[in-house]
Order: sequence, then structure tokens, then C-alpha cells
Amino acid sequence: MKLKFPVKKVLLGTAMLVAVGTVVAQASGLTRTLVARNDVSFAPNREAVVVRVDVAANAAVGRHTHPGDEVAYVMEGQLQLTVEGQAPRLVKAGESFTVPAGVPHDAHNDGAGTAKLVGVYLVEKGKPLVAPAPAPAAAN
Repeated sequence: MKLKFPVKKVLLGTAMLVAVGTVVAQASGLTRTLVARNDVSFAPNREAVVVRVDVAANAAVGRHTHPGDEVAYVMEGQLQLTVEGQAPRLVKAGESFTVPAGVPHDAHNDGAGTAKLVGVYLVEKGKPLVAPAPAPAAAN
């Protein structure tokens, strides 16, 4: 019996995982692990990217943006979340948050253990998942 093995699909999938690992900048104490990447039905140029995010104790994610909305759920730990235009807030295990496309944000883990999240990004295809954002302008 001859087995059919989708070599092209496996190679393409592997290349995508490598590309995501290369494109997604990792701050010290931050790990993003790709879980899934799928097309969405509402827009041909968008995809849903599911990522596990681990933020070590006393680590900051770093100010950044995404080319689409981020919806995240905190599985363990807590983070101090700063979203431009909003008051900083503490998000704890069992809570979620949403960050609109292109809005600079940051998170810091002040806790003693690793904060663990699942992030779902509804983003434009072909764009880096994460882009660094400049520091906010000083208030006058």
C-alpha cells in the first residue's frame, strides 16, 4: 500500500512557522508560539492568527502595534496593560482584553510567575504580526 504524504503542504507549513518566528520580534522574557494561522470568511485579505504568549516575571512586552485587532485571554498570572488613549489597567487570569488595529500598547508582568495568554489576531495577510511602536510623545 502506497501512502500519500502531502510533502508540499508540510514544507509550506514549516516555512510559515519559520517565517513567523523570524518576523515576530521577541523581547527579553517574552515568548510567542504560533498555534494556528487560518483564513477568515469575512475578508479575503485577512487571517486569524492564534498565538500563545508567555511573559516572564518582571518582563515587559515592549511598546508595539499589530496590523489588525488583537483579542487576548489571560490564562495564568496578570499583566499591567497600557493601551494608548486608555488608562492603564491590570488584567488577571480569567480576564480578556482587546486592542484595536494599529494602536500602540505594552504590557508588563509585575507578578512573581510567568503570565500566560492566548492571543487571537485578525490581521492583514502578508504583514508582520508585530511592529515596534515609538515611545509616546511627551506631554506639554
